[in-house]
This record gives sequence, structure tokens and C-alpha cells, in this order.
Amino acid sequence: MGGKRLLLLITIAGVAGLAACSKTTTTPAQPPSISSEPFGQVDGTPVTRYTLTNGHGMRVRILTYGAIIQAIEVPDRTGHVGNVVLGFPTLDRYVNNTGSAKTYFGAIVGRYGNRIAKGAFSLNGNEYHLPINNNGNSLHGGTAGFDTKVWQASQQTANDSVSLKLQYVSPAGEMGYPGTLSTTVTYTLNQKNELRIDYRATTDAPTVINLTNHSYFNLAGEDTLDIYGHRVTIHADNYTPTDPTQIPTGQIVPVQGTLFDFTSPTAIGAHITANDPQLLLAHGYDHNWVINRGNSTGLVETARAEDPQTGRALTVSTTEPGVQFYTSNFIDGAFAGTSGHIYRQGAGFTMETQHYPDSPNHPNFPTTTLNPGQTYDSTTVFAFGTD
Repeated sequence: MGGKRLLLLITIAGVAGLAACSKTTTTPAQPPSISSEPFGQVDGTPVTRYTLTNGHGMRVRILTYGAIIQAIEVPDRTGHVGNVVLGFPTLDRYVNNTGSAKTYFGAIVGRYGNRIAKGAFSLNGNEYHLPINNNGNSLHGGTAGFDTKVWQASQQTANDSVSLKLQYVSPAGEMGYPGTLSTTVTYTLNQKNELRIDYRATTDAPTVINLTNHSYFNLAGEDTLDIYGHRVTIHADNYTPTDPTQIPTGQIVPVQGTLFDFTSPTAIGAHITANDPQLLLAHGYDHNWVINRGNSTGLVETARAEDPQTGRALTVSTTEPGVQFYTSNFIDGAFAGTSGHIYRQGAGFTMETQHYPDSPNHPNFPTTTLNPGQTYDSTTVFAFGTD
């Protein structure tokens, strides 16, 4: 009888001990937070760096200069946290990254992301001319696009997310574009390791607009060699081939049977060196894929990338009709990034959610015209996880 009682006491004590151990080893997730610090000046205007942090190992650093994502830190399958986007360690490096070597690391590009042929378009019978800055064409808004502006910032906090709202007003005629354009870009980080980007804009005169974020991803870490081993899926049955200056021909061509078929997981480097006219023109992939949207006008999953080495995965969803998949073909080892690692060709890839390049000159493409009384409204979500 005494032995049974002793056994019962030991059992109860053991259960209590396990419960106590469970309580002491379970750490609740920390609420999201946002902080800021000075990050230099541009022509006397202060620049601020904001850090958005959630309770699950993800941190995002954003500059008011260019609305640039400087870093995205996320855990791999073992819990090791690493930065998965390319960038520069100082403001001066961003400001002085110009000319043919310009990379647009992490920036919001506009007013018109991607290319406009010969820097010209017609709208309502009026001809507009933009600065030429890329192979005879206008790229990413011209020589001083949105990536070169200091945006006004404000913070927002919710129970399960933090947001940074950035605003910029582009005066009529800036870079040759008509209309005063009032633009807001809001970055929101939540507890699901999702970074959401909401774009809003209004105008006081008819204009064209195509905003996107130009982050270069390397899921193995920005300090690793290349992304050719990443497996990528793009939910697109068609793409828009280009002419020798990388302007769309106007055709919408099926990817089936081509080296542009990423409808199932495919290593980026599987065909990138193949003798294909389109790959030779761009020195790799630098094309617009036509997203399979069906009848949806909301967020749809657009692409997914996975790094077998670390297990990190990125899922991209958007309300946009296209995505520019670019494999950093023109990075030539001329500079080092945030960790001091020298970036070379293939150091990262972009998923620039967008309307199609040169849409103002292709009536068969979805329109990029914005009129007074309308609101440009676009959302993209970068969701990170592990396999």
C-alpha cells in the first residue's frame, strides 16, 4: 500500500514537472515593432532608415531614399537568420550608383517601371518625351526617377503587423510625364513572415503609371555566389518577347516548348546559357511574363522560388498582370554589397510585379493610363517560409 502511494506521488510530481518545464521553455512570439535611425543626407535633406521586425525571426530595413528595401532578414530551415536581398551598406553607395551600372537595388521605380521605347509615347493626341537612359529607351522613369527621391514617412502599428507609409508628390512635367502624381507606397510586415506592398496614386491630369519594387533576391543569402541553383515557378503560360533593345515586340507568346517555361519548378541556371535569341539579347532572363489571372482581379499567386541549400522559399502574389523576372545579367563585380561581398552576374533575381513594358505604345497590352478621379491601386505580397 505504501509502495503504491509512493508511486502515485512520484507520478504526480513528474506530470507537474513536465508542465512546469513546458511553461518555462515556451516563449511567446514578440509583437511586431518598428524603429528608426538617421541614415545620412541627400542635398541637405535627411534620410531615415526604418527597421520593421516581427516575432518570428523576420526583419526588414527600409530607407526613405528611393523607398528602398535595404535588407530582408529571414530564417532558413535550421533557424539561421540571413539577409536575402542585395543592397549597399551606405547611403552614398545608393546615391552614386548611376549610369549604365545602375542596379536600382530594392527601390521603388517609377513613374513608369521598366522600359518605354525611344522615351516617347502619345496620350490623348499629345506626344510626350522622356529622358533616354537605357539603350535608346527610357528605363524606370528616366534619369531621376522615384528611386532618387526622399519620401515622406509615417509609421502605423496594428496588433499583428507594423507598416511604413511613404509618400511622394511628382510635379507635372517631372521627367517629361504629364500630371501631378501623388503617390503612396505602404510596406507592411506581419507575423506570417509576409511583406506586403500597397501602391496608391492619383493625378490631376491624364498620365501613365507603372510602379514596382526592384528588390534582388538571393535566398541562400546576399553574401553567396549566385542564384542559378534556385528552383523557380512562374504561373504564366505566356510571355512578351523583345526586340534587340529589350522593348516588347507586341506579341504575346506561349512559353510551352521554350526555355521560358517555368510553369513547373525549374532551376534558374538550367537553360540560362543556351543559344536562344531572346536569352542572348538580354544576357539571360530579363523578360515580362503574362500572369495566369483567369477572371480574378485580386491577389493571385504569381511565382515561387526555393533555395535547396537553405530551404528558404519565397512566394510572390500580386494584383498586377505581369512580372519581370530578371537574373542580374549586367552586374559585373564592380562593387560590394551590404556584407562586403562582391556582386557578380547572377548574384540575385527580381520578381518585379508590373504592367507590361512599353504599354503606352501597345494598345493590345493592358492600359497604364491614369485619369483624374481614378486611383491607381496595386498590391504585391512577398511571403517567406522554408521547405
